[in-house]
Amino acid sequence: MTEFADTHTHLYDPAYENPDDAVERAVAAGVTRLLLPDTDSSVRENMVQLARRHPDHCRFSIGLHPTEFTAESFEKEMQAMLEAAMLYKEELAAIGEIGLDYYYSRELAELQQKAFKEQIMLADLLDKPILIHCRDAFEDCIKLLKTHAGRNTRGIFHAYSGSLEGYKEIKRLGRFYLGIGGVVTFKNAHIARYLEEIPLEDIVLETDSPYLTPVPHRGERNESAYIPLIAQKVSEIKEVSVEEVAAVTTANAIKLLF
Repeated sequence: MTEFADTHTHLYDPAYENPDDAVERAVAAGVTRLLLPDTDSSVRENMVQLARRHPDHCRFSIGLHPTEFTAESFEKEMQAMLEAAMLYKEELAAIGEIGLDYYYSRELAELQQKAFKEQIMLADLLDKPILIHCRDAFEDCIKLLKTHAGRNTRGIFHAYSGSLEGYKEIKRLGRFYLGIGGVVTFKNAHIARYLEEIPLEDIVLETDSPYLTPVPHRGERNESAYIPLIAQKVSEIKEVSVEEVAAVTTANAIKLLF
């Protein structure tokens, strides 16, 4: 059976009436490794418990998402993140998802940068990879990584939709993969136009469930079970078999996270 990994899936989200069933659907579809990314203190317990109920298939990360705090809640959320990272340090697979998001507003840009910097350094201290959320903030993300990366810094640019030049900039940083998800199946998606120039060795697959659902299910709730649809599109773009896409991207995910 062809095996896949989903390196970014929020199956603990309230969108799933029964998240355990969603895990089982993924495994039945060959998606045998799932990484559950953290966002903030409100979801952390449900995330950890879901991963613990499926230890053969799920791992989790700890991190504070750049849009999941206010100026008032920032210090409390950062403290809760740090305490969780230390509490679960033997179980967690990564620090994330962390990063910068200026899409709606730059009002909290300074706090986002502070959180990102501190979590980059935390990941280096714990020797964990990072899951990077970067939306309309690529230059600042790269600058902070260049400034604060340590000897252990590595990870994934989650939901990568930047340019080929952006990919080359990421390559110069060192040990980072691009997370390729359902967007690659969308009509006129930028990432689909230049993915053929990016080696499979630099790619991991993800869904970002319940968001960014691939065609032909776009508009519906996403599922980790849809990873094979993403792999199929990648195989068409790169003119290789689905089995090769699965083998290489899953090996990348295992090396980094599992």
